[in-house]
Amino acid sequence: MEKKQPAYLTLYETLREEIRGGSRPAGSHLPSRRTLARDSGLSVITVEHSYELLCQEGYAEPRSRSGYYVIYQREDGFAQPPAAAFSRPSPSEASDSPDHFPFSVLARTMRRVLSEYGETLLNKSPNPGCLELREAIRRYLARNRNISVDARQIIIGSGAEYLYGLVVELLGRERIYAIESPSYKKIELVYRSRGVVCDGLALGHDGIQTAALKKTRASVLHITPFRSFPSGVTASASKRQEYLRWAEVPGRFIVEDDFESEFSLLRKPEETVFARAGNRNVIYMNTFSRTVSPSVRVGYMVLPEPLAEEYERRLGFYSCTVPAFEQYVLAELLDGGDFERHINRIRRARRKQAP
Repeated sequence: MEKKQPAYLTLYETLREEIRGGSRPAGSHLPSRRTLARDSGLSVITVEHSYELLCQEGYAEPRSRSGYYVIYQREDGFAQPPAAAFSRPSPSEASDSPDHFPFSVLARTMRRVLSEYGETLLNKSPNPGCLELREAIRRYLARNRNISVDARQIIIGSGAEYLYGLVVELLGRERIYAIESPSYKKIELVYRSRGVVCDGLALGHDGIQTAALKKTRASVLHITPFRSFPSGVTASASKRQEYLRWAEVPGRFIVEDDFESEFSLLRKPEETVFARAGNRNVIYMNTFSRTVSPSVRVGYMVLPEPLAEEYERRLGFYSCTVPAFEQYVLAELLDGGDFERHINRIRRARRKQAP
């Protein structure tokens, strides 16, 4: 039996689509909370939660003694940053925070996997990764990230750096790869080590600056929309739409690096560019090194259908670089609910600490 969606999420999605569709253009005044509550038959608190989500994702902003206004822009240009966005911990704070996955749960899961799988753990993993983990990730993404794909589109590898290399093998070295400036240094180091040219695109307050994006000759755009490191910049809803418009040119691709987005303080999962693209030309990437442990060097990428077929044809011979044991443990954590319980616990704790 499907779990009924909360009313505030349904209202949020309705308003979001009206804003995206242009029926509520940038600068327009949203109905007051009491008016919308009366017209929709919902409580004022429900409407307030919906408006909070719109503000946190960059679709609207509250203005003192005036109400809520739409700030999402469908065309190129800068949107104003949300007035009451949650602050996110700096990398140094994150590394010292008590957010580690419970060791007792991890140890118990490891013992169960050893007992249940036995000597089969000695078998070589299938090249794209164990089906059990790929299926568990597929179900998790459908539940939490609005990403609906087939398990064959998911590739398992030993961390993001390894997967960056596979992206170059798949898309080609002759391309120019655009990256955020500043960005996580290893992104550029891995790409350059593979012999490709990188173009650093300057960040603004809500993502890559429009002028830099228009000027680049790159055909691959690597973005970290949730929180770019070391700047801490989060791409607004308008900016993510701008990235997708950039990628409408044939032959262009986006690599969406979604590291740490599970710890978003939103009351719903962060929007992904992959989901917005409709399974076309965005490669989605994430790892378990932050959500479980830095020692768990396991990442995964989700390929759009056309690229999944090309990957199998050209690169399907690559052996999986993650031991089967680790893959089965992660599959158990995902399917058994321990992974999501941990994420929800951290998110609740961070909301309480937020100003």
